[in-house]
Amino acid sequence: MTAPSRIAGHLLVEALIAQGIDTVFGVPGESYLAVLDGFHEHRERIRFVACRQEGGAAFMAEAQGKLSGRPGICFVTRGPGATNASIGLHTAFQDSTPMILFVGQVASDQRDREAFQELDYRQVFGPGTLGMAKWVGEVQSADRLPEYVARAFHTALQGRPGPVVIVLPEDLLTTPSAAPVLPRVESAQAWPAPEPLRDLRAMLVVAQRPFVIAGGGGWDAEGARALQRFAENWQLPVGCGFRFQDSFDNHHPLYAGDVGIAINPKLAARVREADLVIALGVRLGEMTTGGYTLLEAPRPQQKLVHVHAGAEELGRVYAADLLLQASVNNAAKALESLAAPPQLAWRAWSEAAAADFAANRMPQPVEPLDMAQVMLTLERLVPENSVFTNGAGNYSGWLHRYVRYRGLQHHGRTQLAPTSGAMGYGVPAAIAASLLYPDRTVINVAGDGDFLMTGQELATATGYGAGRGAGKLISLVVDNGSYGTIRMHQEREFPGRVSGSDLFNPDFAALARAYGWNASKVERTEQFELALREALSASGPTLIHLKLDTNVSTTRTTLSAIREAALKRSA
Repeated sequence: MTAPSRIAGHLLVEALIAQGIDTVFGVPGESYLAVLDGFHEHRERIRFVACRQEGGAAFMAEAQGKLSGRPGICFVTRGPGATNASIGLHTAFQDSTPMILFVGQVASDQRDREAFQELDYRQVFGPGTLGMAKWVGEVQSADRLPEYVARAFHTALQGRPGPVVIVLPEDLLTTPSAAPVLPRVESAQAWPAPEPLRDLRAMLVVAQRPFVIAGGGGWDAEGARALQRFAENWQLPVGCGFRFQDSFDNHHPLYAGDVGIAINPKLAARVREADLVIALGVRLGEMTTGGYTLLEAPRPQQKLVHVHAGAEELGRVYAADLLLQASVNNAAKALESLAAPPQLAWRAWSEAAAADFAANRMPQPVEPLDMAQVMLTLERLVPENSVFTNGAGNYSGWLHRYVRYRGLQHHGRTQLAPTSGAMGYGVPAAIAASLLYPDRTVINVAGDGDFLMTGQELATATGYGAGRGAGKLISLVVDNGSYGTIRMHQEREFPGRVSGSDLFNPDFAALARAYGWNASKVERTEQFELALREALSASGPTLIHLKLDTNVSTTRTTLSAIREAALKRSA
């Protein structure tokens, strides 16, 4: 049956609706006015959330991809719009998040003249293993637009999930087309072969100190349940890869902690001492491997089993003893079917790993504002299904160390954080989460430098009613007047020689009120619980300004201690 003729901009919106998309993020541009008109035409079925900057819009789309498991959608205009959005695209690539960035392009008859804001997006986003996109396609025919959309969804979802860029010439979008939209795309699921599974079981049977590192993109609730049953069957200690802490229930007695930046030293030692590491879904990148030292590259001291959906990831860095290419959820289901022997040699090893995790959550008192107590209070008072977001900076260490995440089998994703280390991620991600799931409370923890990179998106939250449903939207701004991570490295490498890392901040509470948010300021630990309770009962979103001494650098040390140690080394 032939579809009615309509302009391609409307056809594109119909194709997105057919893929189950009901929310897209972007910054409007003249290069895709016909698509914006399509959103107006279909406004009862899909909404366009207009953001204040393309970086914020791309972060929101990336968060949408993490939360939904379907590609997050972002629309930007050509040139500066696309390059502004590249930070979110890079985050999606490194975090293995399905996402599609639609970019308006100059008209077809103006191509290759360096027309206004013209770029060659295949060169800009460079598809490949070290690029920013899995595929970059430029549509040349209105009738083929549904084909490109379907391929974009397939590519974003297949194997290792990731971002795709689709380029839309301006004149194409006003071209009539009677092309039908294509059916909803579902990713093909690969299962591990029986023989490698038998090999993996044989390796487990002879192990003395096994350890599982889980994480990466593509997990669903059934996969997380299967992972938990596999761990329980074999009594395996489980750590989560960098910023994938919700891959395994942090309350479970087999949980050992997060394997990432500022790792618990006892956990780092345990990974090094393991005689078998099963890496399930994680990329084994620099952050999860401690700069390729927890697992020595290219040949680890431990026996290594690496299970990953992407063929290009297996063997990229590590010469593993066993490689399994499989969809992460199917791999977990296959692993839970492996029968464990009646006696296991490592029960005490697993119990010690859990005890180390519990001990690592016992804070040392800090005055006047104790960030550890702030995080423990958060965990105690916010609903269990709350979503936590953050960007990059030392402040995030308190969140990672002291807040326990429920496994995603309980409430879906509850941690949104960039493994790419992108600053400015947390505020847009929190707003996207609040708009997508208005009944869930969303907590953003941001540093002062981190917040000011995308803080203007507070206006987006206000304009679209984020945080006004049953769930609350709360942003904590940790203000220490410094790019804290950089200052820490300066004191370590060039003690006492500070340059470029001081920050000169506004009154964050007053700024939030100007955007229509509730706001308060906290300078002492005992003030925080009341401020949080007020935020949880308030109408509308709330910002809590946390004033932290600059000297308080990380969860484990201070700037003065780092400086003194560096001076002693150089003496």
